[in-house]
Amino acid sequence: MVWLFAGLIGWLVAWRVNVWLSSLPPSRAISLAVPTIFGLTLIFIWECLVRGFEINPVLLPAPSVIAVTFATSIPTLWADFVQTAIKGALSGYIIGCGAAFLTAVAIDRFPFLQRGLLPVGNFVAALPIIGMAPIMVMWFGFDWQSKAAVVVIMVFFPMLVNTVEGLQATNHMQRDLMRTYAANYPQTLMKLRLPAAMPFIFNGLKISTTLALIGAIVAEFFGSPIKGMGFRISTEVGRLALDMVWAEIVVAALAGSLFYGGVALLEKAVTFWHPSQRKDR
Repeated sequence: MVWLFAGLIGWLVAWRVNVWLSSLPPSRAISLAVPTIFGLTLIFIWECLVRGFEINPVLLPAPSVIAVTFATSIPTLWADFVQTAIKGALSGYIIGCGAAFLTAVAIDRFPFLQRGLLPVGNFVAALPIIGMAPIMVMWFGFDWQSKAAVVVIMVFFPMLVNTVEGLQATNHMQRDLMRTYAANYPQTLMKLRLPAAMPFIFNGLKISTTLALIGAIVAEFFGSPIKGMGFRISTEVGRLALDMVWAEIVVAALAGSLFYGGVALLEKAVTFWHPSQRKDR
């Protein structure tokens, strides 16, 4: 009962603090403090509920237990992170997004390809990952190469569609102006089409960050060496070690957030001129 009361008091205090912070003039510190307090409050309430209702750790371990497991398993978690996020997700992300970008440029240069390639890309995007992952394992083996292949399939179509849409975002007047300057296609691409397409391209890149990590983790359920986030999650679930499973989930969440945040920061630096990036909006 004490834990439940503590959770209620903690929620009320955090709520009042967030209401007070929200009433202050906007600033970077406040924009960071509000979600941080909210997240810490959720973790505190989680801890209080688990301990107050004496929930079995097999069903839901307390955050403190997960934190201890995380701290004592850093070497294992790091090895899993390198295997899944770096080797599988990042390599597949680079290959898939790069191939999609080049394909989009080819479609923009030769419009007849749009009728043939986009339906194929749509078909590939509709393929279920649980069906493709075992096939990729049979083709490329149990190591990270098969996971990278799954990631390539998952990120290719979102990146392709966004890039094609972005390359076609310029209007006729802008393209006619480039023709009056006697600009050829590479010049028009570099000076007009690509700058205009950057918000669309980064939208595809940001969508693909989450797809890449999900694809690499799920693909490991169908065969992997004795390391990797997906391998660890499936193995520890079988052993009912839910604290380790949640530790892997924390690593995946941190990796996904940092990956997405890095692409968002790069977008802000590249597309600083776009209305969506202006502070006065």
